[in-house]
Amino acid sequence: MRHGPATAARPAAVHRTHTLRRGRRRPGGVLAVLLVLLLGSACDAAPDGGAGGAAGGGSGAAHAVDPPGDIVLASGVDVTGKGGIRRQLVEEWNRQQAAAGNRWRARLVDLPGSADQQRSQLLGALQSGSAQYDVVNLDVTWVPEFAAAGLVRELPGDLVDDQDVIPSVAATAKWGGKAYAVPFNSDVGLLYYRRDYLKSAGVTDPELGKDTRWSVVQQLTEVLGAAGRKPAQAYEKGWTAQLDASYEGLTVNGVEAFASAVDGLRLTDGAGRYSGTPEVLEAGLDELRSRTQPAYTLPDAARSDEADSLADFARGRTAFLRHWPYAYGALHQSLTPEQLGVAPLPGRAVLGGQNLAVTTDSPRARTAESLVRFLTSPESERCLLDAGFAATRFSAYADDGPACKVAKAAGPSSGPASGERTDRMPRDQQGRPAYAQSTLLPALQKAVQRPRTPLYGAFTQTFAAELGRLQSAKPPSKSELAADLHAKLRKALP
Repeated sequence: MRHGPATAARPAAVHRTHTLRRGRRRPGGVLAVLLVLLLGSACDAAPDGGAGGAAGGGSGAAHAVDPPGDIVLASGVDVTGKGGIRRQLVEEWNRQQAAAGNRWRARLVDLPGSADQQRSQLLGALQSGSAQYDVVNLDVTWVPEFAAAGLVRELPGDLVDDQDVIPSVAATAKWGGKAYAVPFNSDVGLLYYRRDYLKSAGVTDPELGKDTRWSVVQQLTEVLGAAGRKPAQAYEKGWTAQLDASYEGLTVNGVEAFASAVDGLRLTDGAGRYSGTPEVLEAGLDELRSRTQPAYTLPDAARSDEADSLADFARGRTAFLRHWPYAYGALHQSLTPEQLGVAPLPGRAVLGGQNLAVTTDSPRARTAESLVRFLTSPESERCLLDAGFAATRFSAYADDGPACKVAKAAGPSSGPASGERTDRMPRDQQGRPAYAQSTLLPALQKAVQRPRTPLYGAFTQTFAAELGRLQSAKPPSKSELAADLHAKLRKALP
């Protein structure tokens, strides 16, 4: 999405493996990918003097140590703010390298613009060789595209710790049964709600549980809208979300509705080809229409992205909000725990987040793997969780050892100690966000992926454009829209 950490792609064009790179035309199709992987593994099989493990598929032959210099990591803007936790982790790796007498340094490059623009920048830079990126921070939906195009290399299997990384999250780093990335920070849709609004409307138990259904949310909206029960002057409608059809927001909300309506929904097969049916699409459209009825939905939601919907909810215009985990800390800067509640999203929620990948052309790929290993370690994941990201490892949520040592440690929710962070996010006794174990972790475990395909850009552009027709003055019938969507997805994902 446009501003959040779970963003995905809106392509200007579909990039395939035959695009130009460094002024030469790639061999086409599967052969090109195989050649890149074979050459990449042959170049990276040797020990690296302590910088990191061997690349996947290596032969074990002796090679020279990586040349000294900068390891350049390209990433979208850190939602934890200027000097955020990602930059702090990179700086800590640099301190450790200097202490060990190594000559490598990591440099974080923030890519400007929306996620769609960042994806285009990365594709253009890696295909042309115009930017020497060693590590790229990819949205989870981009991994198949970058892997199939030979732009990122296969990684050692042990970089993705299957014993600790949440299984649903670990699956986002792989394509064709091979690991091309490592989960860095995750994301999942959550339901935020105003406890104080529900109390003022006479709701005796304003706590939403893990099994709350959308029908319950709609019933509560009807209570809030009853005569004489308007909870606040600013209140307008029941809920808001990111329903702007011009970017990834509508795709995410649409997939969540479709997956909730059809158990085990799969719109693509293992090779990334379209595998849906008109009947499946009709069921999903029914659910999406039910969720976005004008009686329950803020009209501005149809034009809202993450920032818009977050601002509308914070101003009190709605009682419910579909958003990502980073909103937990942001909303608590203006709302108290007595006012704000959070629960798993009713039905199925979409998995978002970013994964770190090593570029095929990196001259310091082995040292880049060392950086990736550090940034995704159990200690680093705990730092990411404490800062407000959704961590990718069970241990970040369950282990009660010391809190993050890289960033300034946060105090428990009872109040910060001297010298500790003074943010207003509620925290448990170990300094984690208070909702992390009870709400965030279960939501991540149940989350569903968006369709996995190297042509994801074509999918989301088609999917959102067709769903956007529901917001027109004369929306098509369910059967007509399902038939059109089916035909266009078959064409987009041949």
